[in-house]
Amino acid sequence: MDKARIAMLERTATQVRIDVVKMITAGGSGHPGGSLSAVDILTALFFHVMRVRPERPTWEDRDRFILSKGHAAPALYAVLAERGYFPVDWLGTFSGDGSRLQKHPDMKLVPGIEISTGALGLGLSVAVGVALDGRLRGKDYRVYVMIGDGENDEGQIWEAAMSAAHFRVSKVTAFLDRNGLQVDGTTDEVMSLSPLSDKWRAFGWHVVEADGHDMRRILSAVSEAHSVTDRPSMIIAKTVKGKGVPFIENRVEWHAGSFTPDQEKNALASLPLQASDAERRP
Repeated sequence: MDKARIAMLERTATQVRIDVVKMITAGGSGHPGGSLSAVDILTALFFHVMRVRPERPTWEDRDRFILSKGHAAPALYAVLAERGYFPVDWLGTFSGDGSRLQKHPDMKLVPGIEISTGALGLGLSVAVGVALDGRLRGKDYRVYVMIGDGENDEGQIWEAAMSAAHFRVSKVTAFLDRNGLQVDGTTDEVMSLSPLSDKWRAFGWHVVEADGHDMRRILSAVSEAHSVTDRPSMIIAKTVKGKGVPFIENRVEWHAGSFTPDQEKNALASLPLQASDAERRP
């Protein structure tokens, strides 16, 4: 990866964070913490890793992405808009009456959404099914899925983990957004997940640990996952809840909520990119 490409991805991630802050402010509610922690991973996937055609969102041979932690929809919406799936102007309608962009993604309303999500624990199961469907039909697309660390409390996650390993669905690459916080507190307080990497290995997955805000490390982790052909891969990405907005970073009270006008101003001031449309698009 050359420096220019990495710099482009980092600029795009900053623009996505700006979009997320503005969306949640305009909508009056949302999930800023877990949206902002996911931005760098989503940007890396949609702007570098995945084989997609935004002008043809249902192209049969596309790679698929499933946001199992559906409450982070603002981050996914912003990435899809910046990638060209739908007009950036839609972002200002987030959570409004009649808007396509509701608080959790709806596959019937938004181009680029593969499955409607919101009930935690379901996305990994769907990813396994989508990958198996591709295998049966002789397709070579890959399936990427993001789960939250608090979502690991769900039993269905581990049922899906067993299933994926049993069927050796190597085309599934999962990201675990390991920001350490969930709605009621830290993951250690609510339901300890340690030793998390060992658990996923014990369930038959190839495990990679990475800094979820380092573009080079994210892309390196994906490359390692692609090299594994006999099992699914789990990338445990260490992230910061609220990343990019210092006054909400690592604050459990910012799991859900919105920004006042002054808070929005302060949040945007902490994000260095304030570019025109022409400058901000890769």
